[in-house]
Amino acid sequence: METFLLLAHPVTGGLATLAALWVFVDTLNAGESSVARIKNISLICAILMWLTYFLGGYFYVVYYYADKAFIKAGPWAFGHNFFMEAKEHVFLMLLILATYLPIAAYSYVPSNKSVRKIVLWVAGLIVPTSLSMEGSGAVIALAAKVALLLKVKGV
Repeated sequence: METFLLLAHPVTGGLATLAALWVFVDTLNAGESSVARIKNISLICAILMWLTYFLGGYFYVVYYYADKAFIKAGPWAFGHNFFMEAKEHVFLMLLILATYLPIAAYSYVPSNKSVRKIVLWVAGLIVPTSLSMEGSGAVIALAAKVALLLKVKGV
């Protein structure tokens, strides 16, 4: 189960990021034919982001305690002290944005420029924030790997 979560959590996050990017690009080039797609993909983005949250939250509660001890005892303690702490707080903003995206998108019609701007801003904020979460996860995983390798070597 642990291996599944370690794979599924970043995959669903990456797919949510791609969905937000899709919404952003489709909204930039929006026409009557793309409105339904914008609405559907924005909803998929929100669902994937919530799934990412639940998968990561389950891993954090059930399995991360042991990893945290290794990381904090290792040379890359900043992997937890900064990156995991930041991730825990910034991700909440990402959930709010991803939840709001379909709300805004379902109000969207190509002639409404103010709603178009909101959809662009929300989707545009999701993408770099999600990428920073993916990068933070990579640093945390590497911090655990470095700590475990040093333990195996007896350092």
